[in-house]
Amino acid sequence: MKTIDTVHALIQRIIQPCFPCQLCGIDAQQSHSLCQQCWQQLPWLKDTILRQHRPIQIALNYTFPIDRIIQSYKYEQQLHFQNLLTQSLISLNLSQVQAIVPMPISTERLRERGYNQMLIIANRMAQQFNIPVWQPVLRLAQHSQKGLSRVERMQNIEQQFQIIKSERRKYRKVLIIDDVVTTGSSVDALANALEKLGCQHIDIACIAAAQQ
Repeated sequence: MKTIDTVHALIQRIIQPCFPCQLCGIDAQQSHSLCQQCWQQLPWLKDTILRQHRPIQIALNYTFPIDRIIQSYKYEQQLHFQNLLTQSLISLNLSQVQAIVPMPISTERLRERGYNQMLIIANRMAQQFNIPVWQPVLRLAQHSQKGLSRVERMQNIEQQFQIIKSERRKYRKVLIIDDVVTTGSSVDALANALEKLGCQHIDIACIAAAQQ
């Protein structure tokens, strides 16, 4: 019986080749692209914080190595981290929603990076949850906040998010996703725009939370 089990295990290894962990490069990666030890040693938070009077579910603290991973994924086109970051969000106790809304980026930022990092993750999550990705809000160019008062900064961010008037789809219960939350101003502005579209229940989940 042992021999049969051993042969079966070898066959499974051949059919499903093992890839090294994306962090340590030693042990075999699991479904989240890390080995089990590296996954467990990430700076997990898995808690809900309050920003701009809105509850936000957070997967991780924005410390090493997740800060470097997010920066590499976002600014250095290290797209192989997309599965790890997607799975960190999926590991949260997310409620059922009708659609996923990724944080939009401006056309200028899209030209610089070549992709919206959160749209990639939203597409992966949508596929797993079998729900649509919804992008009914545009983000205009981001201007410098230097020299502005707190109220002026808030108004500046609010004005960046513009509803697409031609959008016909409507969802009442949605999930906003973003990579890093600090003050929460951006997710709050996006949520305000979605409320104007008739969304009645808006969940927010971020990969990591940074100190304010």
